[in-house]
Amino acid sequence: MPEIPDAPTKLDQLVEVTAVLRAPGGCPWDADQTHASLVQYLVEETHELIEAIESGDREEMIEELGDVLYQVIFHADIASHTPGEDFDIQDVAAHMTAKMVGRHPHVFGDLELETADDVVAAWDGFKAAEKPSRTSVLDGIPLGMPSLALADKLIGRAQKVGVLDEDAPPVVPVASEDELGPLLLAIVASAKSQGLDAERALRTTLRGLREEIAAAESAPPAQ
Repeated sequence: MPEIPDAPTKLDQLVEVTAVLRAPGGCPWDADQTHASLVQYLVEETHELIEAIESGDREEMIEELGDVLYQVIFHADIASHTPGEDFDIQDVAAHMTAKMVGRHPHVFGDLELETADDVVAAWDGFKAAEKPSRTSVLDGIPLGMPSLALADKLIGRAQKVGVLDEDAPPVVPVASEDELGPLLLAIVASAKSQGLDAERALRTTLRGLREEIAAAESAPPAQ
């Protein structure tokens, strides 16, 4: 029977435990998993982490952060044994370190940005320099996001290209999230009572917004 491996840190130990579970003589279920088969668990664990964060429960946060971390380590172990992928958790960490250093020239370089607003204003430029192949403001927005989160992203992109006016007065003024939550719930409840699918309705509208954004980007400059 395999033993729990010794390792320099608890994180290293978790990486080694994952490797043992997926190695010959380990757990058959773990050995059978693929990137695709684990997607459902990554989604589930991510939502559980969000719930733990919003509840403010320390122990729940530790547990759920661990579950999400394990998913990352699991995928990296699969990749390390998959021809054509051939990367491990150290490669993932190295890539992320380089990415964070590159996106923070005001910390690791000579650029001066004094406020959080200054950083937000410069952020798109950092990402554009990192990924010059991205030519649309829509690039990098996964369509599988929950519809409300997707709406927030697309509205921001629409404002960048002038499809929506960032300074326009709110159509439905709300003073706080305590007011907003019940209002959203009432909209969904009203839709349900009339046999309408609120999720589908919003996603349909968002597809239209995406098309407007793409059209605005491809339109010739105004003379």
